[in-house]
Amino acid sequence: RINCPNHPFYRERSRSITAAMAEHYVSNPAVIGWQTDNEFGDRCYCPICLASFQNWLKQRYGTPNELNKCCGTIFWSQTYSDWCQIPLPLPNTGTPPNPSLALDFKRFISDTYVSFQQEQIDILRSKCPSHFITHDMMGFGYDGLDYFDLAKPLDFVGWNNYPIGFWHKWAYTSASPALSHDSMRGLKNKNFWVMEQQAGPTGWQTLSATPRPGVLRLWAYQSIAHGADGVVFFRWRTARFGAEQYWHGLLEHDGRTGRRYNEIKQMGAELQRVGNQILGAETKSRVAILQSYDARFAFQVQSNSDDFSYEKHLAQIYKALWKRNVSVDVISPTAELSKYDLVIAPTLHVLTDDIASNLREYVRAGGTLVVTPRTGVKDVDNAVVNQPLPGLLADVCGVIVDEYDAITPELSQAITFEIDELSGQTLPVQTWCDILAPQGAEVIAHYAQDYYAGKPAITRNKFGQGQAIYLGAFGTDAFYESVFGWLLKQKNIRSDIEAPAGVETTARWQGEKRLLFVLNHLTNAQEVTLDAPCFDLLSGKNYTGHISIAPQEVLILTAVK
Repeated sequence: RINCPNHPFYRERSRSITAAMAEHYVSNPAVIGWQTDNEFGDRCYCPICLASFQNWLKQRYGTPNELNKCCGTIFWSQTYSDWCQIPLPLPNTGTPPNPSLALDFKRFISDTYVSFQQEQIDILRSKCPSHFITHDMMGFGYDGLDYFDLAKPLDFVGWNNYPIGFWHKWAYTSASPALSHDSMRGLKNKNFWVMEQQAGPTGWQTLSATPRPGVLRLWAYQSIAHGADGVVFFRWRTARFGAEQYWHGLLEHDGRTGRRYNEIKQMGAELQRVGNQILGAETKSRVAILQSYDARFAFQVQSNSDDFSYEKHLAQIYKALWKRNVSVDVISPTAELSKYDLVIAPTLHVLTDDIASNLREYVRAGGTLVVTPRTGVKDVDNAVVNQPLPGLLADVCGVIVDEYDAITPELSQAITFEIDELSGQTLPVQTWCDILAPQGAEVIAHYAQDYYAGKPAITRNKFGQGQAIYLGAFGTDAFYESVFGWLLKQKNIRSDIEAPAGVETTARWQGEKRLLFVLNHLTNAQEVTLDAPCFDLLSGKNYTGHISIAPQEVLILTAVK
């Protein structure tokens, strides 16, 4: 897979191989569908990609003069008179590239893989019209491609779930795979498959920790709880040779069965009994988080702060909701929003007219929108907007950013709340502070320290029938848990049952029938309180009131008939 995705010979050979495979397997009853390639996404900087990038820019801007104007190439004397003069925005060359062209290159590579995949899809659709087509993506943690674009032509999304795989950029918690499940489901707003579910310790040169007893089954049921209609374990038998000798399967190197195999054997027997009751069941969420790949790409070019991570910021917000067992859809900023009571838009750094219009109409119609710092800073060309921040959303938020402060770990800052049950509570914030100037918005929190002590930090603005809340600083986990605990109470959004931290509950629906998954991620038994008498599909037992759930155990509860 380490290749040039624009190389003409590579593309031609790919089409030829795809056609040959499709023709060979079209009538084979054992073949039910296709996975395009494997984990698309490496960026290439070869001369062929340079020429392709220049052509992509020509299609986007039309003339070099238009590119110069949109990208501000006059700065540092980077004005171009011919497409062939434009270089690749190479990383780590000492001098930062033009931010607009650097963002465009990331868009170009993403478009390249979308078109490469489309060539395979077109062949498969014509030769195998009855087969499904998917691709194995890499979850929320992967930030090299626009997965919304890659997912569009697929029948459903597939992704590879390694909760303790070796590439995680932040510490594993049970919320991490949950976020990936919800973001992969949100790519097409439909159920998905896990094409590679972790089957043991992973690694190439070194190994991850071994999943403890019960955890493989628990992780697989977590996949199903969040919308998986298919789970494929990777791999069957652990390889004896090659680079992935230590990427363990269900069978050992010598082919023996063992603890991991028996754990999944148990799950297979369970799903043989109850799987048809789960298949196709939907997820219903009243809360949405908006994920922007333009913002992710732009922060790869200019992080704004050494301590800022878009992925960590969104994950912190998600985790605050996950800990309260609130169902969340992670969706595109241009998605239909009317069904959600609460929409959270973390750091929409690149804000286009269509996204701003979508959010404006959502709030006007009665929705509650939450935005965070560095929103509306850039236009579609990754140039800073010529208006007070948050730019196109300033009227919706009823506030402008008067000044900002990229605080370092050596500087401390906190905010004090002045609303409802949060009143008087002071919580630390970090990384970035927007000092706000209300333009009609109500101030609900102020900064507590430094030269802007007493200045507005969080505002709430009525707009149309709805409201927009501007969080002016990035917070700690405790900050988001407090803020969203308050907001969820305001919107009357809560979990279906009472459960302690570490016990995850989430529901799928077959029409009006609720399937309530209860997953104990902890190493000791926990007590939960049911909202009504329930029947557990897995054990066949009836439960009511206060019940105990064993460590790493799973319940799938339905109403007692």
